[in-house]
Amino acid sequence: MSKGNQLSMALTTSSTGAEKKKARPESHDTTSWMDEFEVGADEASENSGTGQNAEESFAKLYEQSLQQSDVREGEVVDGVVVNVGPDFVTVDIGYKCEGLVPIEEFRKPDGTTEVNVGDQLSVYLERIESDTGFMQLSKDKAEIIKAWDEISQACEKDQLVEGTVIGKVKGGLSVDIGVKAFLPGSQIDVKPVKNLDKLLGKKFKFKIIKFNKKRGNIVLSRRAIVAQEKERMRAETLQSLQEGQIVTGTVKNITEYGAFVDLGGMDGLLHITDMSWGRVKHPSELFNVGDEISVKVLKYDREKERISLGLKQVTTNPWEELAAKMSVGDRVRGKVVSLKDYGAFVELAEGIEGLIHVSEMSWRRDVKHPSKVLNPGDEVECQVLEIDPRNKRLSLGLKQLQENPWSALEAKYPPGAQIEGEVKSVTDFGVFVDIGEGIDGLVHVSDIAWTKKVAHPSERFKKGDKIKAMVLSIDKEAEKFSLGIKQLERDPWESARTKYRVGEGIEGRVTKVTDFGVFVELEEGIEGLVYVSEISDQRVEKPSDLVKVGDVVRAEVISLDTKERRIGLSMKKLKVSEERKAYESYVNQGEKKTSLGDVLGAQLKGILNKGEGDEE
Repeated sequence: MSKGNQLSMALTTSSTGAEKKKARPESHDTTSWMDEFEVGADEASENSGTGQNAEESFAKLYEQSLQQSDVREGEVVDGVVVNVGPDFVTVDIGYKCEGLVPIEEFRKPDGTTEVNVGDQLSVYLERIESDTGFMQLSKDKAEIIKAWDEISQACEKDQLVEGTVIGKVKGGLSVDIGVKAFLPGSQIDVKPVKNLDKLLGKKFKFKIIKFNKKRGNIVLSRRAIVAQEKERMRAETLQSLQEGQIVTGTVKNITEYGAFVDLGGMDGLLHITDMSWGRVKHPSELFNVGDEISVKVLKYDREKERISLGLKQVTTNPWEELAAKMSVGDRVRGKVVSLKDYGAFVELAEGIEGLIHVSEMSWRRDVKHPSKVLNPGDEVECQVLEIDPRNKRLSLGLKQLQENPWSALEAKYPPGAQIEGEVKSVTDFGVFVDIGEGIDGLVHVSDIAWTKKVAHPSERFKKGDKIKAMVLSIDKEAEKFSLGIKQLERDPWESARTKYRVGEGIEGRVTKVTDFGVFVELEEGIEGLVYVSEISDQRVEKPSDLVKVGDVVRAEVISLDTKERRIGLSMKKLKVSEERKAYESYVNQGEKKTSLGDVLGAQLKGILNKGEGDEE
C-alpha cells in the first residue's frame, strides 16, 4: 500500500474514530483480560456482604478496567518492539494485548530491515479487535500523521520545511517532506531550470505556499528562498570584493566570448582573452557549467556593478621569463596549433606561441600557403629569429635549418653567364624564370628589349615558354636573382656616338607625329625627335600639316645623349646648312679667277657670313 493511500486511510480513520466502539475488546480471544476481570469480581464479592454490594463492586471494577487504557482506533501511540518476526514486528503499546506492524514498513530500498527488539517507535492504531488476537498497527501511517501535524504547524507559523526531490512530474517535481508535495517548475529557482534531472535526490528547504490537509494537497516554493539567499550573498560579495583579489566562483554560463562566473549572488565576466596565456578557441575547451574556479578580480565598477575577471592572471606570465630562457638563433621544438594565410603558429610551451611566416618556411619562392609545408599537429624544429616579450611576439624560421641554395648560387651563376629556363609567371613588372635549384630569376620589363618599348611582358611571353637570359646580379641577402634578355644582344646605342655626330645630316622615316614634334626612326631601335620649332623656319601650328607617318625626311643632328638614349634633330637647320654648303661650293669653284665679279662675290660672302654670325 502506498503512503498516499495510507495517508487517506489514516485521515479517514482519524475523523471517524469517535463513531467506533469504545476500546472494550469484547470479541478479543484473550483469557488474561477475562481472568483478571473475574479475579477482581471475586475479590469484590468476598469483601461484600450483600448481593447488591456485589453488583456495585462488579460494575466499579468493569469501569476501572475500561479506564486502564485510553487508546482508541485512529490514534498515534508510542510503543516498544518486543519481537521481530519474518512477516510482522510485535509492538507493546501498554494495552491488554500487543499489536503487529508489517515487516515491509521497516524495509529499506536496498531490501534490508532496520528494526530491533527494544526499539521505541510511534505507531498508528488501525484496529483494536483482530482475528489474530493482536492489534493492527502501522508505523508508516504514524509517520504520515506526524508529518502532517508538523507541516500544518510550519504552515501556520510560516516556517520552512526540508525535503528531498524524489521525481519528475508533469509541470514540476515531486518532493518528499514526510509526505509527498508538489514543486511547480516556476517555483524551482529564480531562473528557469533546463535540466531537472540534476535536482533528483537532492535536499532543499522549501516554503509552503498552499496547504490542504483534507485533500492531501501541498504546494511548495523554492524560488523565494533562492532569491533571498542570493540577495544575502550578493550583499556580502559587494561589500567584500576588491580589485586584485583572488576569489572562488562557479561557472554559471559559457558563451563564445567568455564565461560568466557566480561569485556568490554576483556574476563576473571572464573574457576568453583572460582565460589563458595561450590560445583558446572556445571557453568550453577549459570549462563546463558548474566548475569551481579561482579567478582574479581585474576591474570592479561598483556603480554599474560590473566585474571583470581573469584566470591567467592567477599564474605567472610566461612571456616575462622568455627572454631569460631563449635567445635569437636558438633551435626550439614545438607543435603547430594553427595555420593562417600568412604563416603557421607553433606552441613552444603553455602560453608561448611563435609565428613561422610563410616566407621563412622554404628557400623556394613557390610556397604560397603554409599548408604546402605544415599541418596542424605537426611537431617541428625551428630557429628563433626575433623575440619581443613586451608585445608577446616570437618570430621563428624553418628554412634556416635547411641548406641555403643561395650560398652556392653566386659561384654557379656568375654575372654575365647565360642560362635557359621556363617562364613560371608573367607579371606587370616582369617575367619570372625557373632556373632550377628551387629559385626563380626575374627579367624586369626594362631588361626585355634595348629599344622597343614593352607595355606589358605578356605581349612577348606566356607561362611555359622556354627563354634564354643573361645573369645580371645575385643578391643573396635579399634573395634576388636578376636576369636580362636584351643583354644577349648588342646595344645599338653603343655605336650611336660614332654613327650620329652633331651637325651631320641624316635621313629617316617618320614613325609618329605629335603636337610637340615628329619622331624619326634612324635605324631599328633608334629614333630621333624633331621638335615643332625645328621643323621649319616658318611658324608651324600643327606638325601633321607638313609631315605624315611613313614620310622620309632629312634632318640635322643637333644633340646626342647616349646615356639617356635621346637624339635631337632639326629639319630647319639642315636646310640652312645645305644652303651654306652649296654657296661655299660655288665660291670655291672660281676662287683662282680675279675679276670684278670675284670682288663683288667676296664682298657678298662676307656680308652673308656676318649675317650668319649674328644669327648664331
